Amino acid sequence: MADSDMMGLEDLLKHGLKDMYYAETKIQKSLPKMIKAAQDPDLVAALETHLEETADQIARLEEAFDLMGEKAKAEKCDAMDGILAEGDSLLKDFGGSPAGDSAIIFSCQAVEHYEIARYGSLRAYASLLGMDDVAEIMDGILAQEEATDEKLSDLAESSANPAAAGGMDDDEDEDEEA
Repeated sequence: MADSDMMGLEDLLKHGLKDMYYAETKIQKSLPKMIKAAQDPDLVAALETHLEETADQIARLEEAFDLMGEKAKAEKCDAMDGILAEGDSLLKDFGGSPAGDSAIIFSCQAVEHYEIARYGSLRAYASLLGMDDVAEIMDGILAQEEATDEKLSDLAESSANPAAAGGMDDDEDEDEEA
């Protein structure tokens, strides 16, 4: 019987924790570039808050590893590397343009959606395995990721996307409605 035939849900949980530990450390290194490139003060503030939350999430992942009797260890996450590389490319192409903040949000939401999917699964695995403390940690991180995603959507809709579309003012809005 091959080793892979013996892999169970707890092994998948451990793999996922390693994956997210890697992802969060990469995100922590990428966010300062986005913060520096962002033009909207509210977007800068949201990204700075998320940078602080990311540091906390790394510590909480370390706590989850500890609760499972494991050493915190990162495992390369090709998906996050790809998402972050795409974000770098978009920043290079759109940074400083009217669509720059929209591109930053676009990139950041790709990260958030990946994290939401992963933390939701990890929470479910931990809960099913009776690891309630680990599930609670995953739930807390998941709540932060969902709140960040919602804040980014609000910023996109209220300011970044309209600015990228040409910053229609109230007079132009009335003309559009006619």
